[in-house]
Amino acid sequence: MANHTHVSYFILSGYFNLSQLRYLIFTCVALFYTIIVGANVVLIVVISQSRTLHEPMCAFLCSLFLNEIYGSTALFPLLLLHILRDVHTVPYSLCFLQIFCLYSYATVEFFILAVMAYDRYQAICFPMQYHLQLNNRNVLLLVAVSWSGAFVINIVPITLITPLKLCSNIIPKVYCDNYLIVKMACSSTRVNNIYGLFATALAVFSPIAFILFTYVHILRVCFSASPQTKQKALSTCVPHCISLVNFTFGVCFEVLQSRFDMSSVPPVIRVLLSLYWLSCPPLLSPLIYGLNVSKIRTSCRNLFGKVNMKVALLLCLNKQ
Repeated sequence: MANHTHVSYFILSGYFNLSQLRYLIFTCVALFYTIIVGANVVLIVVISQSRTLHEPMCAFLCSLFLNEIYGSTALFPLLLLHILRDVHTVPYSLCFLQIFCLYSYATVEFFILAVMAYDRYQAICFPMQYHLQLNNRNVLLLVAVSWSGAFVINIVPITLITPLKLCSNIIPKVYCDNYLIVKMACSSTRVNNIYGLFATALAVFSPIAFILFTYVHILRVCFSASPQTKQKALSTCVPHCISLVNFTFGVCFEVLQSRFDMSSVPPVIRVLLSLYWLSCPPLLSPLIYGLNVSKIRTSCRNLFGKVNMKVALLLCLNKQ
């Protein structure tokens, strides 16, 4: 294709022949997506309904859970549609919308994890100033900056990619990818590449560096603290570290899939590696925090206990 204006759609060539397993795979993926949305919605409801959880860390967790729903919704509906179809095409504008949503999801994830690290840093290193530094206004500001900053950072690649002249419209993945579209370009991509490095440094390396900085100080405090303080710090920091490592590994898998030749790897493995950062973190985050944070675990039991009591009363009344 000589010019980008001739590209009205992209072909996702990452799909392999599903044959008779099509409907089974569709059911499994649909169930997986339903569990992701359901688990994250449940914890958002639990946090919003429990007054004991109306604190900065839980506000950041709600933002994290909302982002998990946002990111998985940018992937799964289109993925489910393509599982049922033999032709895997995506309209030009929808492809760029998916790129924006997926990349902004990743950026928000790193930003929120960095904000959560700052929360733990203030709570453990400066407990007397914690509520002063993380008052309602500052919490809302941090969440707003995380989301708006992610949107601004990721709208720029879309504006830079649309003028490019493309020589192909085949994307070797099951979803749209900015880097692979830039690789199709017949025209100069210097500006795209420079901004890509800048955006990666800002959206990935800067949050990770900040998180490492906060944890160095947290560890220093923990080494000289009492056993009770160490235990409390570990109980709140471990889930955050697991989330960070899990998501970072997922992003690394995605980078490997996009940047390096993996033709020797079986198609199923390539697809699973490319989907990890969009499927496992959204599923594991509510489980990690729901099971490891005692306040959330207790609030879940209390809320569902009340729901069960109400259901039991309704059933008794109906019988009478």
